[in-house]
Amino acid sequence: MPPRYLRHLNVLLVFIFLNHVHSQRIKDDMYTSISGAHCFRRLNGTHVTGCSSKLGGSVGVLHFVRSSADIDFVVEQHPAPPYAPVISPHLFTRENILRLRDHGGEHISAVILINNATLLDHYSQESPCPNQFSGLIASQMGSETCSIDQPQKSWNPWGTGLLLEDFPFPIYYVADPDEIAKLYDCFEKYNNHDLNNQHSRSLCSIQVNAFMSAAVDSRVCLARSTFFNSLNPVKFCDPLQGKNVFATLFPRVQVNPEDRKIDLTERIVLLSTRMDTTTMFDGIGLGAMDSLVSFSVLMAIAHFLAKAYPQRISSSGPNVLFVFFNGESYDYIGSQRFVYDLQKGAFPTKGGLSNPISMDNIDLMIDLGSMDNLNDLKLYHASQLSAVPHIVQAIERINLSFGFNIKMDSPILTTNLPPMSSHSFLRENSSFPAIMFTSVPGNRFYHSIYDDNENLKFVYGNHSKEIDFTQLEDLSKPNVYFPEDSLQIRIRNVSSLLGMMILELISGNPYTARLGTNSILIDEFLYCFLHSANCPLFHAAAKPDSPKAFPVPPTRYISVHSTLPSEASGWTHRLLGLLVGQKVDNNTKTDCQALHLPYNWYAGYSGEGECRLTTQNFSQAMSPAFLNDSYDFASGQYSTWTESTWREMSARIFLRPSASHETLTLSVGFVVLVLSFVLVFFVNSRSEVLFNQSASTIPIASPTQC
Repeated sequence: MPPRYLRHLNVLLVFIFLNHVHSQRIKDDMYTSISGAHCFRRLNGTHVTGCSSKLGGSVGVLHFVRSSADIDFVVEQHPAPPYAPVISPHLFTRENILRLRDHGGEHISAVILINNATLLDHYSQESPCPNQFSGLIASQMGSETCSIDQPQKSWNPWGTGLLLEDFPFPIYYVADPDEIAKLYDCFEKYNNHDLNNQHSRSLCSIQVNAFMSAAVDSRVCLARSTFFNSLNPVKFCDPLQGKNVFATLFPRVQVNPEDRKIDLTERIVLLSTRMDTTTMFDGIGLGAMDSLVSFSVLMAIAHFLAKAYPQRISSSGPNVLFVFFNGESYDYIGSQRFVYDLQKGAFPTKGGLSNPISMDNIDLMIDLGSMDNLNDLKLYHASQLSAVPHIVQAIERINLSFGFNIKMDSPILTTNLPPMSSHSFLRENSSFPAIMFTSVPGNRFYHSIYDDNENLKFVYGNHSKEIDFTQLEDLSKPNVYFPEDSLQIRIRNVSSLLGMMILELISGNPYTARLGTNSILIDEFLYCFLHSANCPLFHAAAKPDSPKAFPVPPTRYISVHSTLPSEASGWTHRLLGLLVGQKVDNNTKTDCQALHLPYNWYAGYSGEGECRLTTQNFSQAMSPAFLNDSYDFASGQYSTWTESTWREMSARIFLRPSASHETLTLSVGFVVLVLSFVLVFFVNSRSEVLFNQSASTIPIASPTQC
């Protein structure tokens, strides 16, 4: 290639590079990213819920909503549609949001929710009757049920039900004050003046990209995925699924896999609670009061029983099975699968090398629900149970002896039961021996982004360096680490009371010691799940050489399929091994690892390492509906929740030109396009004249010269 052509090529490449760099800078000047969390789409067997943007993103003019008059403006006047209202939580009500959806039409393209709890009294997107259609069918038994229309007869009086609604526009949550300031400054500078003539000038707008692939319902979505998978690997939705975590107080008898069979002489007391939570927005929501309190109570009870009753008095006495169900927020996914496995002889799996358990092996189920008021417990049961009077008497005696000052009224016999895992068992057998401990609903932020440590009034004590939290607490001495009315002491009292009652139930003897659950352990547990996974308790439950966890709390939303357990399930599994597993003394790391499972090596309280004989394991938390290709998704027998797939989620603000400016730009572009066609046609028709002379000046070498 001649040198002059190389020079021209280099100049062209440099021009293209500079043009690319310049375009990137122009793009950065045009758009400002806004970080936040998205509402996403979920589906069940009959409906679709959640939010989705248009393909490529939804664009709307920012308008801050301070009163109902601002909603009137974007719904009825809308001089420069479409709009993206910016709403504070106290105005994010069912009435306002459904009005934007149902009456705003195409004039509303997105909703921006900003973090401002100043005027907030309550905030819950969950239904007033959570899991209403998957509980015990009380109407067939001639009893009243939870009422959506009457808050005083509901289990979530402040629920708006927005979590179960479908929105044709994205809802974007912005929590960072700096990001909120960007939105406000842009709105004030360009939008918040001469509102009726907004169409005549450039306006600050936002583009929210959160397109959801799924549509219609779970049945249709999965069928579409199956059809496309045969031609092209495309998924539109995935079933919600995760892992339950369980452990037994005492190791069970090991058998050969071929000899596994149900042994009806084995007796079980089942202690359960849920470990999951949910909100409208992806990755936001700690579920502090709605499930973490009962989660911590059961973990403390398990630790107490392992320390206070390390060996059975009688081999014929019952074993205790601790189960932390996952996915209970979505029609009891975890407990439904657990019951299904019990009925099929599939729990535990063959890998556990122990006999399967059936529902007939369970003498009693003690289910822990939301404990919004730890000083006032309620006991529910759906059928007459001989164990109930003995349990009530034991609780009254222990409560008086230790001065826990926990009020508990007479047991409530009803089929209008609170939303708890027991429903999955009672639907299969209405006389199943289940009792439920909960309290009167008091969580004003149930299943929402504001059910956090502030809602729980949790203040971290940070005393783990002073006290070994793996030991029981001496209740005969005053606690100098926490005030008597602190959350740690109230959870300690409830877990000690229930733990002592259960110990008397399984041992047959009164509890005479003065040791109870450890308030330091409870403090550390709450800190790990509310503030940071990089915490002393998780360090003790990990291996000594494990890398430190990220300084954020583990998410407890069940999510979709993964080959590995979620963070919350994984840490629950490790904690059960540390707190329930029996320590094996004089055992090195090499010796412990040589024993293989069920022996595990933990860092322990000292961090130096210790060997423990453990009983914890995982079980599937995936609805049985997805195990049967011919399942009727409209039957309501099992949970059918799926989650939509998506590719990208983002939001950015920019200055959108006025309608007249856009028209002018389009017109100029059209004129340039026409002129370009004319010019190209003219040049092409005169190409021989324009380019022939240049071609004739190039000398042609003769064969002899070559």
